[in-house]
Amino acid sequence: MSRIGKKVIVMPAGVSAKMENGVLTVSGPKGTLTQEIDKIIKTNINGQEMTFEIAKETADANAKHGLYRALAHNMVVGVSEGFKRNLLIAGVGYKASVSGNKLNLNLGFSHPVEVAIPSDLQVACPSVTEIAISGIDKQKVGQFASNIRDIRPVEPYHGYGVRYSDEVVIRKVGKTAGKGKK
Repeated sequence: MSRIGKKVIVMPAGVSAKMENGVLTVSGPKGTLTQEIDKIIKTNINGQEMTFEIAKETADANAKHGLYRALAHNMVVGVSEGFKRNLLIAGVGYKASVSGNKLNLNLGFSHPVEVAIPSDLQVACPSVTEIAISGIDKQKVGQFASNIRDIRPVEPYHGYGVRYSDEVVIRKVGKTAGKGKK
């Protein structure tokens, strides 16, 4: 039995869950999320508590037990509180702005980069060097933030590029060849 899978999910007030035909649906004040659950995992919903147990022992039942419990927990947190990811931009002339449903990025290329914002995510730029991404689906928020970061990852010599707000960039020392005694 998985350590994570054994934990009980307590749903806050205003959040409800139902299981129909192998699909778990969680609804809350911020929206509704669905997730297909494998047949080898049994979902029990009693009032405001949700538990998962292994219905059929297989080689990967333990892993799936913890996986589906974690996915369901992320759904409950998403529909009640939501998820947020912050990105920082560093570099001379690097900046970001939101116009309509597009994120405009100037990241030192010969052209500005426009990224379409998915309809279920909210993107804001509190300043020209900050991007705040929020939504109810943890996977979509993280994937969109990763896609933005991949456009211009941080380089280790000057620290220019796009990084997560909690990311630590290990800086490298520049070249020293030709300096000193010969």
